[in-house]
Amino acid sequence: MDQRRSPRGHEDRDHDIWRTVDELCGWLDAETGIPPAQDLLLRMLKLSEEVGEVAQAVIGATGQNPRKGATHSWQDVEAELCDVIVTAMVALRTLTPDAPAVLDRHVRGVAARPRVPSTPSRPGTTGHGDAATGG
Repeated sequence: MDQRRSPRGHEDRDHDIWRTVDELCGWLDAETGIPPAQDLLLRMLKLSEEVGEVAQAVIGATGQNPRKGATHSWQDVEAELCDVIVTAMVALRTLTPDAPAVLDRHVRGVAARPRVPSTPSRPGTTGHGDAATGG
C-alpha cells in the first residue's frame, strides 16, 4: 500500500466532507431566519468575502503593505483558501441537494479537457489562462 495514502478510500473521505457540509448547511438554515432564495444569494456573495480574505492573507504573508509589514503566514493563506472551498461547497449544496455529484461531474469534465501546450507570450500578456479550468 502506498504510504502516502490513507487506509480509507477517497470516497469515504468525500462522504465525510459532504456530510460535514450538510451539517453546516443545516446549522446555517436554522440560524439565518431569512427566506431560502435570499439565503442562497447571500451564500454565493459570501464567496467574494472569503476570496478577499485570501488576498489579504497573501498581501500580509508577502509584506506588500509597507505600513503593516508581514501580518500573515502562508499557513494563514492555506486556511483562507480552505475557507473559500468550504464556502463554495456550502453554496453549491444550498443550490442543489445533488452537490457531490455536480462537483464530481464538473471536476471530471475539467480533467478531461484537452491540454494546450504553452506558447510564448505576446507582449503585454502572461500567456496563461486559468490553469485550473483551462479558461
